Amino acid sequence: MALEAHGVEYSSSCSRSYRKHKHDVFLSFRGEDTRKTFTDHLYAALCDNRLITLRDEEELERGEVINLSLNQAIEDSLSAIVVLSKNYASSRWCLNELLKILHFKKELGLHVFPISYGIDPSDVRHQRGSFEEAFVKHEQKFAHNEVQRWRDALKEVANIAGWNSQDYRYEIELVDLVAEKVMRSKLNDELPFDLDDGELVGIDVKIAEFESVLSNTSEEVQFIGIWGMGGLGKTTLAKIVYERIYKNYEVHFFLHNVREKSAKEGGLLSLQHKLLSHSKRRNHMEVRDCDEGKMLIKKKRWCNTKVLLVLDDVSLISQLENLAGKKEWFGQGRRIIITTRDQRLLVEHGVSQYKMNFLSQVDSHQLFLQKAFKEDQPNEHYLELSKTVIKSAKGLPLALKVFGSFLCGRSESEWEDALRKVPPNGILEILKVSFDGLEYNEKNIFLDIACFFNGMAKDDVIQILENCGL
Repeated sequence: MALEAHGVEYSSSCSRSYRKHKHDVFLSFRGEDTRKTFTDHLYAALCDNRLITLRDEEELERGEVINLSLNQAIEDSLSAIVVLSKNYASSRWCLNELLKILHFKKELGLHVFPISYGIDPSDVRHQRGSFEEAFVKHEQKFAHNEVQRWRDALKEVANIAGWNSQDYRYEIELVDLVAEKVMRSKLNDELPFDLDDGELVGIDVKIAEFESVLSNTSEEVQFIGIWGMGGLGKTTLAKIVYERIYKNYEVHFFLHNVREKSAKEGGLLSLQHKLLSHSKRRNHMEVRDCDEGKMLIKKKRWCNTKVLLVLDDVSLISQLENLAGKKEWFGQGRRIIITTRDQRLLVEHGVSQYKMNFLSQVDSHQLFLQKAFKEDQPNEHYLELSKTVIKSAKGLPLALKVFGSFLCGRSESEWEDALRKVPPNGILEILKVSFDGLEYNEKNIFLDIACFFNGMAKDDVIQILENCGL
């Protein structure tokens, strides 16, 4: 079996239907009918849309049971396209492949997209015409139970909403529609976010505050930024809001870790590719550099489409300029949400702002105890130690979660020892990003305050720094 894979790898959330997958599409078809025509064109369109697509490159008519590698390939796919053509039912291989596809649809939430190519879908459902001829032969060679399973599988797949090639004047139109539908399905599968209970502590108030700023009914294009220091939960808030409203938009993107991905060679261009990948194949072209990508995004790719776009962890104005330059790039009713640590970036780009605040004392207490003790009730001495940790964290969710997880299950002496040391690496690494993003002069001011003026009255420190020319 020669399987062909094409594209780049994307990540997906993990649950029953939102599971991790190696391939975006598994393409099932009868080779002698469509390999060099429709299926070849469809495969090219899927690859053009950067969907990792597997197809059976050889016609395998050996009569054997589907081997483990192919079975695994179907299981590892997010979706399957079944091209039902004239001779599909004559292939025992195709019928067994269909059984596996429908099995994983039920067990794992595999998305199945049937296409009736050059045939009447009712012939598939009722097994008439060439399908009837195929089953007459199967019944002479195979056990009744096996044949009946194939019949039931064809009825099941025929009842899934799909496409009939006879409804389209031009084949390329059908190819584009299928590729776009599969792409949207993939994007939808990336929507749910795996949030633990700790990330939801105190979030309801923030959601209500943010949604009062975000207008979901206005037809105006709206840019809105969520800003604050690292570890406050900006991305968590954006994820939850996104998940609540994305169904109101025809096209929706959540671009994670813009800062980190843009820092890699070709990273910003890759993000532009992801935005442009939703365009139809006939308008698709390879983007050679960021200027060209910016031009293509700007050319009203979504002028008649409601778009929701989240740019997560933006650190430079150039990232905004290349991914969502101006309101004029988008049509009415579009929403662009930006998370960032840098308020000045939002001011420079003319973006409405929502400031992410620290947790209240009550929420801090709930979050820390949840992480440090799970469902257990701590004794009085642990509660006193907990108050010390909570006070030092000063309402920063990241610090509370990392400290809580670090101290969970440790003895009282280990708690006391840990409290005398510097914070765990998980906190320092996140906060260091904020420090690294400061200008040279700002870093010096920060270090002066941290080393010499910690605990002093703010006005006194400002006066000292001003007298030093800072």
